[in-house]
Amino acid sequence: MKAVGYYRPLPIDNADALVDLDLPTPELRPRDLLVRVEAVSVNPVDVKVRAAATPPEGEARILGYDAVGIIEASGPEATLFKKGDAVFYAGVIDRQGTNAEFHAVDERIVGAKPASLTAAHAAALPLTSLTAWELLFDRLGVPYGQKMTDDSILIVNGAGGVGSILTQIARRLTGLTVIATASRPETSEWCTNMGAHHVIDHHKPLNEGLAALGILQVRYVAGLTGSNRHQKAIVEVLAPQGALAMIDDPQTFDIVPFKRKSLSVHWELMFTRALFGTPDMVRQHRILNEVAALVDSGLLRSTFREDYGPINATNLRRAHAAVESGRGIGKSVLSGF
Repeated sequence: MKAVGYYRPLPIDNADALVDLDLPTPELRPRDLLVRVEAVSVNPVDVKVRAAATPPEGEARILGYDAVGIIEASGPEATLFKKGDAVFYAGVIDRQGTNAEFHAVDERIVGAKPASLTAAHAAALPLTSLTAWELLFDRLGVPYGQKMTDDSILIVNGAGGVGSILTQIARRLTGLTVIATASRPETSEWCTNMGAHHVIDHHKPLNEGLAALGILQVRYVAGLTGSNRHQKAIVEVLAPQGALAMIDDPQTFDIVPFKRKSLSVHWELMFTRALFGTPDMVRQHRILNEVAALVDSGLLRSTFREDYGPINATNLRRAHAAVESGRGIGKSVLSGF
């Protein structure tokens, strides 16, 4: 099968940073699905792994997490889908990735593809939707569907992949006032289109931006990037007994200043359930099915931004470079081989 991978970490402008491969079709574990991949998207985790993780000598690492495709076969214990079903999912970090014609994935982290979306538009959703959903409902404990509240959430980097879908979920499935951050006219407009009530500039102190809106405190903060840089302001703007949930990777993060207000600090990594085989691993299957239903009902929309063309090394290098620039809006997708 065709695939794209790398043998050693290299700068993305090096032609060998990602290369085209010809590999055997993966073997299935008992609860696996074999998916014929139709579209994938590129996430910051692809870039982080490619830049830092060295595969075993002589072996290629295939990247890619988000995928949309058609089920070709199932393991002997798989029962949630049948051959021919269209699915979408976000994969795992301890197996080969989705940048391949065929991919093996545990059925418990797979959902039915939204029927109303093309493969490319659906591929923009799984990883970020799972991250946003878990951050909001599992980590921060925001009540699902409860509309009567005076609480607010501040989403740092609202125009990114996670921020785009988190803004939608918070606006449409909770009663929170949603404040997103952005720094350019086009990213501010994107946040507003995703459903943010307000947008402030994250290149300026967050507390000053909120104060300009007449909002002195918020109940929740989603730290999607720059959490260490914004830490002092986050402590200031969080209401007593509020909560911060982060997904980024600061080298250090001192939570002692959060004690005085009895603030809680949470980490969200959507790979955790699959990585540790948690008893509630199948929750991701259910979340993705719920997201698909919400998309098909018109409550949520794809965060697709740009299609980089067929899945090959050249196009994936371009997409990785765009993610590395830090100026992306929404999600970058590749379709077909």
